[in-house]
Order: sequence, then C-alpha cells, then structure tokens
Amino acid sequence: MSQSFKIELPKIFSDLEKANFQDIFYDEDPYLSNCIIADTVINKEVVEKLVVSKVIFKNAKFIDVSFRKIDLTDVIFENCDLSNANLSEGIIHRVNFKNCKLLGSDFSEANLGNVSFENCIANLCNFAVTRFKQVIFDNSILQSANFYDCSLNKVKFYESDINDVDFSQTSLKGIDISTCNFEKLNVSIESLNGCEVSTEQAIGFASLLGLKVKSLN
Repeated sequence: MSQSFKIELPKIFSDLEKANFQDIFYDEDPYLSNCIIADTVINKEVVEKLVVSKVIFKNAKFIDVSFRKIDLTDVIFENCDLSNANLSEGIIHRVNFKNCKLLGSDFSEANLGNVSFENCIANLCNFAVTRFKQVIFDNSILQSANFYDCSLNKVKFYESDINDVDFSQTSLKGIDISTCNFEKLNVSIESLNGCEVSTEQAIGFASLLGLKVKSLN
C-alpha cells in the first residue's frame, strides 16, 4: 500500500499480562493499562471518561456498551466486535482496529490521530463532526457510513468499499479514494475539489456536473 504519510503505531510492551475488564471498577477512576483483555464478552457496560492505555483487546465482544468520552492511547483491537458501541467524543490516539466489526459504532465528535482500520466492517458507522489526523482505512467496508462535517487531515481510504458514504459538509481535498469501490456518494462538487480519484470515478463524477462523456472509439 502506497501512502504519502506514515502513522505512528501503538506503543505497547511485549510482556503484557492477561486481565479482566471488570478490573476498572476497583479504582476510583476508570483506568485500564498494560494488559491483554482476551476471549471475553463485555456486556452492557456504561462507563464515561474511561482511560485505556497500552492495552490489547483480542477476540473481545462488546455488547450494548457506552464509553462516551473514552481516552484510548496505544491500544490494539484485534478480531473484536464493537458493533453499536458508543465511543462518541472520544480521544483516540495510536490505535489499531484489525479485523473488527464496527457496525453502527458511534465515533461522532471524536478526535482520531494515528489510527488505522484494517480489514474492518464498519457499515453505518457514525463519524459525524469528527477530527481525523493521520488515519488509514485499509481494505475495510464502510457502506452508508456517516462522515458529515468532518475534518480530514492526512486521511487515506485504500481499497475499501465506501458505497453510499455521506461526506456532506466535508472537504475531500487531498484525500485519495482512487482505489475504493462505490456506486454513489453523498458529496457536493465543492467538497470534491482536490480529491484524488481514478479515471473511471472521474467519469462518474462528471454526471454530477451534468456532463455527458462520449467515447471517441
């Protein structure tokens, strides 16, 4: 995968010990660090301002959880299910989502920096009014995801399905979607100014201008 920028990877120790998510409730402030949470189901937990640092979640399933204003730093989610999880207004830095289900997850009004989504299913994911800086969506499915009124700074969509994504009020200047698949996008011509697209995609976008492209063959 070619890219014009590099993201910082999660900085995690190699000798982490296994822990239980419920350990956060033994402290006055909800805090989880330097551990692995694996092969578990986290059910209907509601924790605001949870702080998670240097943690690996592996094969974890989050059911009806609300972690509003979460602070995630140096975290890996691998083979996890965070469908419909509420992570709104969160600060998410140096985080890797790998082979995760994020159906309908709520990242609205969050700040994402140095974050990668690899082989994720994120249909209907809500990123509205979110700030992105150095974020990569790699081989992920984002059908009908919401990127309304977002700030995109060094963001790359690589070989991902972005069909019916809503980019309303979001500038795509400098954003490369040339390797992505889609039949339609909710986006204005003004927002497309400076967006990097393939030849085939450019022909499709021409219809938004009312142009009819004729073949010379």
